[in-house]
Amino acid sequence: MPHSPFATRPIVSSILFIKTSSLGDVIHHMPAVIDARRWRRDAHIAWVVEEAFAPLVRLHPAVDEVIPVAQRRWRSAALAPRTWRETAAFVAGLRKRDYDCIIDTQGLFFKSALLARLARGTRHGYDASSIRDRSASLLYDVKHRIGRNLHAIARNRRLTGAALGYTPAADIDFGIERQKLANADSSYGILLHATARAHKQWPQASWIALGRALAHRGHALRIPWGTEAERARSIEIAEALRMSTVPNREKLDALTRMIAGAAFVIGVDTGLLHLAAALEVPLVAIFVGSEPGLTGPAGGGPIAVVGGKGLTPSVAEVMIALDRLG
Repeated sequence: MPHSPFATRPIVSSILFIKTSSLGDVIHHMPAVIDARRWRRDAHIAWVVEEAFAPLVRLHPAVDEVIPVAQRRWRSAALAPRTWRETAAFVAGLRKRDYDCIIDTQGLFFKSALLARLARGTRHGYDASSIRDRSASLLYDVKHRIGRNLHAIARNRRLTGAALGYTPAADIDFGIERQKLANADSSYGILLHATARAHKQWPQASWIALGRALAHRGHALRIPWGTEAERARSIEIAEALRMSTVPNREKLDALTRMIAGAAFVIGVDTGLLHLAAALEVPLVAIFVGSEPGLTGPAGGGPIAVVGGKGLTPSVAEVMIALDRLG
């Protein structure tokens, strides 16, 4: 349970979180929501999130209301009448309730701080020294200094605790339970090769070699995708293997259930990797172009990290890491 440093807690009956995207950021915010629910069990908790990630947030037991926002889609058709109608409806929905506490853990001027400003209530966020987009702090009523060298999960939790008046506990709870979401079949592994950033990709030849090594051990594999380019790569990898399938594109809630049912997940630094960690699925994380110390997977399940920023792990290293998960 979070420990409050105050003799009496401030009265908070409604909380609005703003963490819109990306998928990894949304997952890294979930422990902060659980903290808030533990601190105020009867509070109404709402969450503004990008529409693509709303199905996942709706699975979260601590969230009472999901407020989808379509910033990505609206930017691509900024002058369309439909965009203006949807934007007006979103703002009206956002302002229908007065919140005791609005917490923006995203910390970006256009992406989140403006949304906080539109909402009705006391707005909390990072101070100018704690975020990359210093202009965002101009839109908060209360500003908090949170170390920038902390893992994203710790930053979200500390900001939320500072806004609500408690110190987060040591344990990390994402709030989504594998057992409640898993499919009946758990005999397959999942390979997550897809990432929108080229510097995070692991070579396709390595994925094929890894898949062959896993198939030799009798592991059936699923290779999901998100874009058409990723689908083509999934098919190329699967065609070089046996006992592998490329599933249809699923909404995020269905994909969550697929990951929850896996025997193991092996993937690069991408949002679905962090989802597997949150679900406590045995996980091998392949890092090539990013720093695991700041954004690496965290959770209560078995996790192994291979590689690192500027390092490309071998297939043998990945297999050894998988074996060590037990």
